[in-house]
Amino acid sequence: MTSNAPLTILVLGSGGREHAMALCAKQSLRCGRLLVSPGNAGMPGERFNIAVNDVEGVVALCVDQKVDLVLVGPEAALAAGIVDALVAADIQAFGPTRELAQLESSKAFTRALANTLGIPSPRYATFAKGQADDATKWWKNLDTAVVIKQSGLAGGKGVDVPTSTAETIAAISAACAIGEVVVEECLRGPEVSLIALCDGTTAIALPIAQDHKRIAEGDLGPNTGGMGAYAPVTTPYATDELCALFIQPVLDHFAALGTPYKGVLYAGLMLTDDGPRLLEYNCRFGDPEAQVLLSLLNTDLVEIVLACIGGTLANVSVKIKSASALAVVVVAADYPANPMLGDIVTGLAIEELQTNVYHGGTESRNGDVVTSAGRVVTVVGVGADLATARDYAYKRVEKISFAGSYYRRDIAWRAPAASLTTYSGAGVDIDEGNRAVELLKESVASTSNDKVLRGVGAFGGALDVSFLKEFKHPVLVASTDGVGTKVELAARTGRVRGTGHDIVNHCINDVLVQGAKPMFFLDYLASSRIDAEMVAEVVAGMSAACADSGTVLLGGETAEMPGVYAPGAFDIAGTLVGVVERDELLPRSNIAPGDVLIGLASSGPHTNGYSLLRKIFEWLPLNVAPPPLTRPLIDALLEPHRSYLQLLSPLLVDTRLKALVHITGGGLVENIPRVLPCGVSAKVTLGSWPTPPLFQLVEQLTSLGTDELYRTLNMGIGMVLIVSATDASAVQKLIPEDSWIIGELCASVSDSDEVVLL
Repeated sequence: MTSNAPLTILVLGSGGREHAMALCAKQSLRCGRLLVSPGNAGMPGERFNIAVNDVEGVVALCVDQKVDLVLVGPEAALAAGIVDALVAADIQAFGPTRELAQLESSKAFTRALANTLGIPSPRYATFAKGQADDATKWWKNLDTAVVIKQSGLAGGKGVDVPTSTAETIAAISAACAIGEVVVEECLRGPEVSLIALCDGTTAIALPIAQDHKRIAEGDLGPNTGGMGAYAPVTTPYATDELCALFIQPVLDHFAALGTPYKGVLYAGLMLTDDGPRLLEYNCRFGDPEAQVLLSLLNTDLVEIVLACIGGTLANVSVKIKSASALAVVVVAADYPANPMLGDIVTGLAIEELQTNVYHGGTESRNGDVVTSAGRVVTVVGVGADLATARDYAYKRVEKISFAGSYYRRDIAWRAPAASLTTYSGAGVDIDEGNRAVELLKESVASTSNDKVLRGVGAFGGALDVSFLKEFKHPVLVASTDGVGTKVELAARTGRVRGTGHDIVNHCINDVLVQGAKPMFFLDYLASSRIDAEMVAEVVAGMSAACADSGTVLLGGETAEMPGVYAPGAFDIAGTLVGVVERDELLPRSNIAPGDVLIGLASSGPHTNGYSLLRKIFEWLPLNVAPPPLTRPLIDALLEPHRSYLQLLSPLLVDTRLKALVHITGGGLVENIPRVLPCGVSAKVTLGSWPTPPLFQLVEQLTSLGTDELYRTLNMGIGMVLIVSATDASAVQKLIPEDSWIIGELCASVSDSDEVVLL
């Protein structure tokens, strides 16, 4: 056979991964004849019915059919020693030997090797079959959550992540009854797949991918073989950096031993707050990662495979399309526990340029394609960006049907958050808003007089109205505000009553921080089309909030504005007027370094940061509750803005209270300075109050810096009191709910006031 002669190629396997490999092989200029075994109903090539772990049968097939090259798909074949046997028969095979395939077939082997090579990994221990008591004792001494893994192959399902003491003990007992077990520290962070092509000395990494192992949306439920994937993934680390840390040391180690690793090496990584950590190694393409990555490959796969086998990978230019790909796996009913099989699958024959449909669990029966395994098909969309690829994939998925079919609707749901580093990335620019305030101050000042005590930049306007005879020296305090983009979520889900509470309570808090109690409220509601029921629902929320605070709802304006608002969209604004004695106006003039900040809990994001929140959760169904949430996401997002009036009214005339700060747009970082005198700054101690689950989830998902995060969202603190350190304990006792000392005031190093997060 000459170096460029057509090859007879066998693809070994029967899943979506092998379908993608077979399609690439068929498209290769080096492929003269394509064989697949055992294959499926959709794979190209001549089908043979030899099991992947039937080593003798596969070798006999290759000899009989004069196969030149074997592309090994599943891990079971590698663990059975298929590569060793094929090479012994003088047949080229793509994959590691049985000895090196222990990187996947034995998690104990992998952990020991990673420890030897200094590869960043979780703390772990290995236990033999029956050693459940020893494993439980080790876990208790570790004193943290753990992951229990069967050491051997388990088809991607041999991992248990218990969430309680009882579940952990049960999981350890069950795993130790089966065989060797690895118990390791449970890491937190996004999980990604680093897949590299290796020729024994050189490794070329493909784009970072992310698999979705859990069966249910929001990454809930039991592990599966994979429900979807996408690539490339945005991470804080360069692909080459990760390859040098997790792939190259393994290649160098085995090369030094004279047993070079050739094939695919797949590192499953967890990107923790302390850096990337190794979860596992696999010795083959992932499924469904292969379907995504091979859809992006722009170099002949067979040429790459031959270079890996021949040790010449450094001479091959591996090119990747400048695009994104997203895979959605459609599974049978009751997968993964007991999938229903034998159902007819329709909609497979449609061909679209932007999508590939890879068969996984299919067979032919009487001219029909029927389900034969749990993961039936994988649909991959390819587009210029991830959103486009995702749109293509889901539109194609909708055309495929079989009884009880199921797929996750949230593939890549973490991606929008991962790409955000500033609030402006979600379409809101806080700095530009601040600049606008500065530009309009001059215009506002031109209308001012000696009666104006608080103007633009404060929480609300304050006007001296001493003609109110029941007061010694009354001051009217007014606040006008809106609910913001939170209304989009309310409109989309039909849960609008809470927005009425939002607008009233926001305005109440804005006058409250100046010591004023509300007198009356005026509302403004605009929409694309007047919907009487919707308006009544919103106003009912306003009415309830006003009644709770002893405020009169005078009415307001309703505007119908087609062409200005999108169909179904609406907006709410309102004005609230309160009154306070002038000598009780907050903030007081005795704020000084050494004073402390007392934080009161928010009820949620209140009415700020929703452009960011909607972007983060854009691809996640709102009825799911990904950890650490304990209730549906939509409930957490639409929790109404709370009023602090009843809670703080007794303190308004207490001279120990120096100031109140309503944590609205700009968060702790931007709002606390609004009450500080020149030369005084604030230090806020992060972790001094419990972070609510929704904000924990946002912090896990995004790459926003600490300052950006805490000036975008309230992070669980909705109101701040400033009191002297000596009065703090007494003041806290007057507050009938939990409160926290979250920081202190100090002398500023410059003329400007600021907030430092510690």
